[in-house]
Amino acid sequence: MKFRKLGNSGLLISELALGTMIFGEESRRSTPEKAALEIISAYIDHGGNHIDTANVYAGGRSEEIIGKAIKGKRSELVIATKVRGRVGKGPNDEGLSRFHIQRSVEASLKRLQVDHIDLLYMHTWDPITPIEESLEAFNDLVRTGKVTYIGVSNFKAWQMMKSLGISNQNGWARFVAAQYQYSLVSRDIEDGVAELCDLEGVGIIPWGPLGGGFLTGKYQRGNPPKDPSEGRIAVTTSEAEEYWERRSTEKNWDI
Repeated sequence: MKFRKLGNSGLLISELALGTMIFGEESRRSTPEKAALEIISAYIDHGGNHIDTANVYAGGRSEEIIGKAIKGKRSELVIATKVRGRVGKGPNDEGLSRFHIQRSVEASLKRLQVDHIDLLYMHTWDPITPIEESLEAFNDLVRTGKVTYIGVSNFKAWQMMKSLGISNQNGWARFVAAQYQYSLVSRDIEDGVAELCDLEGVGIIPWGPLGGGFLTGKYQRGNPPKDPSEGRIAVTTSEAEEYWERRSTEKNWDI
């Protein structure tokens, strides 16, 4: 396994991160707990140190599974999770308010069975909460040792640049990582985001590098997958990025 420095930080992470979005999901596309534990163990045994999850993945089950898998191995690992999505029915059970951030982080720490999170992302932009409030709350988590590094996911370029500017102005912790969809069939971040990250020293952590499975080579033009055994795209519904009709374009097939 090879390692790279994450953005402008001194943190070294393995080139291959382990994404855990469907670990423990109650759906046809899920990875059951037993298989998930085996995957995490194999990943660590092969030298990987960067495990990525989110508080909303499988309703928190993904974090719980990771917590079980990393017992006795925590010190060598970089655990990344996220906050923003809805985790309950209450009016404050989503967003990037200080109220929600603090409670979500405490819940993630319990599910992961750790005393700190190595990398915490703002999962998406919150149009209701002033970004100053969110950034100060993140900085306080770093200052108190509950979070080591912070990152951003799926912000527009101007949103990320505004956030970085506010952090610089106040001497707060800056984003060192940016997580965006990036693959041969999804290259939107090349229009602004990638250059911004390069100039500002923010490391890009791509999600969906295989286009949700489309680029694995197991699918054929004109032959839509129907059985769950054929992979994630076979059971992905129309609102998802990896939906067959969205991926199955002439341009993508040529790629």
